[in-house]
Amino acid sequence: MLTENQIKQYQEDGFVILPELLSDHEVQALRDKTEALCQNAAGLHCGNDVYDLEDSHQPNAPRVRRIKAPHLVDEIYASLIRDERVLGPLKQLLGSSVRLLNTKLNLKSKGYGAPVEWHQDWAFYPHSNDDVLAVGVFLNDVSADNGPLNFIPGSHRGPLFDHHDNGYFCGIADLEAEKVDVSDATPGIAPAGSVSIHHARTLHGSEANQSNEDRGLLLYEVAAGDAWPLAGGLGKPFTDLNEFNARLLCGEPVVTPRLANVPVRMPLPIHAGATSIYQLQEESGRRFYAEKMRAN
Repeated sequence: MLTENQIKQYQEDGFVILPELLSDHEVQALRDKTEALCQNAAGLHCGNDVYDLEDSHQPNAPRVRRIKAPHLVDEIYASLIRDERVLGPLKQLLGSSVRLLNTKLNLKSKGYGAPVEWHQDWAFYPHSNDDVLAVGVFLNDVSADNGPLNFIPGSHRGPLFDHHDNGYFCGIADLEAEKVDVSDATPGIAPAGSVSIHHARTLHGSEANQSNEDRGLLLYEVAAGDAWPLAGGLGKPFTDLNEFNARLLCGEPVVTPRLANVPVRMPLPIHAGATSIYQLQEESGRRFYAEKMRAN
């Protein structure tokens, strides 16, 4: 369970890291399953409902940058979010009712893992209140060189930044227009088996992996049970009330959304065919980490 100081850090900074929550054995099992899934991408010429592929992917040399909705692919990912070591802290932060929104497994392979530009998750899937967060499970040791998540402390208590470019939702915050200084970012550096929790409105991003060590991050998007989606999200949408309620990890279903005074800008219109943040961001000329890579 979270300590009072950890809860305070999450409330003030918008993120907290729980070091080495999982055992070496559990982490290795996750890595083994992930490696097997990545090998199954051999033969693919383009991404599909399971895989988002690196630009450098070849059918005979598979390079996966994301496994989409891994909780629907294998039980090892589905069961972890229900583990009380993970779910317990979520109940402390969100209340007795917690709903799973979506999952993804971002893979920054050594030497070429793609960056993710600065953004707020909230821009992708606004809700009726902002008791919404993401849980990250570190599959590898995370250092300053292999593409850690970088967080801007306190940004969750500020505005929702503009994530549109040329009239389309691109999933990148306009740092220049918003005059955001990312030099104060805090990198999420921790050993494998650690778990990060960050608020949906916390501004964050991650550089490309320029090291000789892989960096896999298993992400769960979750919300309080009375936070109802307003729009968006690139995962599988809710189809009906029964399916919506089936995503509850704990607590009882309600049909009365809790409304809060939160900033909302609809993530629309969206480029046709975009099914991941990588594809959205590639449509934009607004690139921070990509420009930094070219400069180096």
